[in-house]
Amino acid sequence: MLVQNKKIGIVGGGPGGLTLARLLQLKGADVTVYERDLNKEARVQGTTLDLHHESGLRALREGLLLDEFKKQYRPGADRMIIANEHAEVFFSDHEGKPTEDFGNEHFRPEIDRGPLRNMLLASLHPATVVWDSQFANMEKQGDGWVLHFRNCTTGYADIVVGADGGNSRVRPYVTDIKPFYSGISGVLANVYDPEVTVPYIHGLLQGGKIMAFGGGKCFIVGAKGDGSLSFYLSYKTGEGRLKEINLADKAEVLAWFMQDFAEWGDLWQEIIAHAETPFMPIPIYSMPLAQTWDAMPNLTLLGDAAHLMTPFAGEGVNMAMLDALELSECLCGDTFPDMRTAIAAFERQMRARASAAARESLENGESMHSPGALQTMLAFFSGMNNP
Repeated sequence: MLVQNKKIGIVGGGPGGLTLARLLQLKGADVTVYERDLNKEARVQGTTLDLHHESGLRALREGLLLDEFKKQYRPGADRMIIANEHAEVFFSDHEGKPTEDFGNEHFRPEIDRGPLRNMLLASLHPATVVWDSQFANMEKQGDGWVLHFRNCTTGYADIVVGADGGNSRVRPYVTDIKPFYSGISGVLANVYDPEVTVPYIHGLLQGGKIMAFGGGKCFIVGAKGDGSLSFYLSYKTGEGRLKEINLADKAEVLAWFMQDFAEWGDLWQEIIAHAETPFMPIPIYSMPLAQTWDAMPNLTLLGDAAHLMTPFAGEGVNMAMLDALELSECLCGDTFPDMRTAIAAFERQMRARASAAARESLENGESMHSPGALQTMLAFFSGMNNP
């Protein structure tokens, strides 16, 4: 095994980094995860994630975690309503859609980010994750790296894996390629007690999702396991538009929404009015589709750190977890003569696969923010339910 007697440092404790740690530990590797959060309760986790048969779920199967996932996922959370800007419903698959169909490659069970993270954390050896370790920089030491963190601590790793997201601080040690702005921005926020504050939307959700389209704009609402809902609204706008708004000021956010989403009805304004502040700005970026770099013998990337993509195909977390699976196989197998060759093989496969997913996501983003988005999405979902 190439990683025998080597220390592996994973920078970033999201789904990709934690999945890699789990898979490597199953094969006897020495792994440490460095995570910037103070502890596992430090951040409220965001929207739900749908895991795919051939990627996210496959990684869980190989990590011997599928049975635990089945206890944690939310049956019915993948059910969908499609509406327009006036909250008129044009499509619903709430009737007749099975709540569990794990043998079906098209089944995409959903799980909240918090329970997924906690499940992965619980699967690791004690003290695998070093919390409060925000990466600052690193330097070569012998055949490995000394990692420096903002809290003035350090760590050593023979092999470093950057799994620290779209704003990765590890990426510049691998490549100088930078993401580009997709032309789409939005905001993310949560509503608590939605059965009281936004009863009509809560009733439509029934534990699932609403996707609404109108005027080249998109509003996605999803129920969460704690009874709250999260929402994300997006549209084509300038890269700096959201910087003009004080997203901690509810009145200012409402004024922005009523100006930029002027054709959207009162029910959507009601969600904005009852959301928790501050809203989270989400300018959407993507790495170039044809990126490449020379492989290193002791450093690589996975997930958004390697191939940040737009969210419009639901592939981000799935690509990250599949990255983790494929990297673990390359590092722990006997196929390759040395570490550089193993990392090079992983990166070639990862870049090709991620490029295809990123292209699909960019195309979906264009469709979802076009004047004909409602008709396009109705045709897509009707086709899925009537193959």
